[in-house]
Amino acid sequence: MGSPPTSVLLPTVRWTDACDDVASQLGPDDELLIVCDNDSDPVAARADDLPEGVRLVIAGDPEGCSGKANAIAVGMGAARHDRIVWTDDDFVHPPDWLDSLHADYERHGPVSEVPFFVGRDPLSTLTEPLYAIGGTLGTYQDNKAWGGAVMFERDDIGETAFLAALRRTVSDDGLLSEHLDLTTLRRARLVPVGGSIRESAERHVRFSQIVYRHEPRGMGGILGLAVLFTVMGVLSPGLVFVLSTLLSVAVYAFFGVRRWTALLGYPAMMLQLPLFLYGLARRTFVWGGRGYRWRSKYDVEVVE
Repeated sequence: MGSPPTSVLLPTVRWTDACDDVASQLGPDDELLIVCDNDSDPVAARADDLPEGVRLVIAGDPEGCSGKANAIAVGMGAARHDRIVWTDDDFVHPPDWLDSLHADYERHGPVSEVPFFVGRDPLSTLTEPLYAIGGTLGTYQDNKAWGGAVMFERDDIGETAFLAALRRTVSDDGLLSEHLDLTTLRRARLVPVGGSIRESAERHVRFSQIVYRHEPRGMGGILGLAVLFTVMGVLSPGLVFVLSTLLSVAVYAFFGVRRWTALLGYPAMMLQLPLFLYGLARRTFVWGGRGYRWRSKYDVEVVE
């Protein structure tokens, strides 16, 4: 028996290789929704030249939420099917990507893969082990959703309440994790991030505030560990260097990632406290070309 008809939501402002990858995996009854902000976005120029099964959805500018949250909310409303997949435009989708998610859903119910962020500038490269431990491993251990590769059905969530909340917040997958019981798979997708130190700093602000808004107690624990690591790293640098490097190498190996950056565990750990404090102190941050002031979980202002 084949997989049920599926709607894949892919927010993007330009056509990327990921769009071709996902479009080529659609079944005869599936659809891929390319969700952009406005008809002036580059991807909108392809509206009359899209592969079979692909539709363009114009979400409009966000009001009171992030552009990503707005795109997902509009895409969910436009989707024709009950089985839903969210994905992103910035990583490789191998030929069996969609079929693998279907097979995993049949075994586990709602499922998500995990991101493994690969740095493209000095700051994002230096902090790779930090994201591997806190982001990749943390997402896997806590069965959290990643918006880049998650599959569920409408009946798996309280859709009306979820979409209403989504239109008032920043993090699409942070909110989904609160509304959906799922199994997070030990299958990491390499996601290039950064490109400039400024861009990487903005990403860290956003990540810090997502954790703080959705799991304030968790952020308290993270800061406590960061203080402990920093103090120990100053008092016993040799010991902390060995332990942090071994931890980083172990996490990379656990997810099958082979990169020299696994050896940067010590400097990454020593940077985490100032980076988290910086992220929490910032009043605004930039994501996808828009500025946001995130006052509380459901109080978001889009700023110019």
